[in-house]
Amino acid sequence: MANRLASATSPYLLQHAENPVDWWEWGPEAFAEARRRGVPILLSVGYAACHWCHVMAHESFEDAAMAAYLKQHYVSIKVDREEGPDVDAVYMQATVAMTGQGGWPMTCV
Repeated sequence: MANRLASATSPYLLQHAENPVDWWEWGPEAFAEARRRGVPILLSVGYAACHWCHVMAHESFEDAAMAAYLKQHYVSIKVDREEGPDVDAVYMQATVAMTGQGGWPMTCV
């Protein structure tokens, strides 16, 4: 069953269109949904050629129990770093500042 990413134009986002995770694209609708529900954002940033992004998708985002947990507790947003370099740069800078390292896939709450 396809999720909201089924209508995306990004090859990376389309790779996640069949995940059971209730993915949203970055935009005002996702943030409005998080405010409406009173839940945090789970931001996942990656790119189509990223090996570890595919591993994470397989090990985590294809899991029905994980998808159900994420849907209950978060609004999950998927970003293609190649199509959203501004978003990627801000969150990567924060990740490196907080942890001393960064890379992809990058997941922020």
